[in-house]
Amino acid sequence: MMSHIKTEEELDIFNKSINDFWNRFRNTTLNEHYSQVVGLRDTYKDSTEALTERLSTKIKEEDRMVETFLEFRNKIHIQNKLIQEKQDNLSKLVDSIREKEWEMEKLTKSIQDLKESLDKKKEIISTANKANKEKLKMLQKSYDLYKDHLGLEIRKIYGGKLQFIFRKIDPKAPEKPFTFSLRINEEGDYEISDSAPHLECLAEFQEKIRKTNKFSAFLANVRKAFIALACNECVNSV
Repeated sequence: MMSHIKTEEELDIFNKSINDFWNRFRNTTLNEHYSQVVGLRDTYKDSTEALTERLSTKIKEEDRMVETFLEFRNKIHIQNKLIQEKQDNLSKLVDSIREKEWEMEKLTKSIQDLKESLDKKKEIISTANKANKEKLKMLQKSYDLYKDHLGLEIRKIYGGKLQFIFRKIDPKAPEKPFTFSLRINEEGDYEISDSAPHLECLAEFQEKIRKTNKFSAFLANVRKAFIALACNECVNSV
């Protein structure tokens, strides 16, 4: 009986020991596990924060790079625009210079043509002046010849004309004037007009002196025509 009681007590002590051991083991294992979990959590948290910080820094750097790239691209766009504007302005300037050169060539040619035209006109005027001087000399000689012997008088009248006055034509009235006008036109030709009394053959005399340039003969023919006209008047009056 006593032995049986002793065995039960021993079992109770053993069970108690087992339970104590289990409790101690369980508590120790759970605490250690909890500590490990907490450690892992803190390590994960630190790692996450560090990674987040690195990622944030990298994102900021990339943002700055993107911003720099966009700014650089914008500057390039502005520079390209300025270059294009300068090229357009240069092209306009080149076109303007070419147009002015073309206008200058036209002006130079016009000036050259005008100079050549003026030279020709000067040559024509010079030739005409020489011819006029020769004609004036002939007029002077004819005037000197006819003045004393035939009563010829020459007067300068309106329009650059010379008026030729013959006297000693009409035997009944020696001082009666018989006149015509003469001028030298722009072409250097004689123009005869305003005969008094009127001579029908005046145009024929003008054409003849233009061809022959013999002024003395012309004056003689005009005088003869006036004498014939005066004689006819004398016959008619008889």
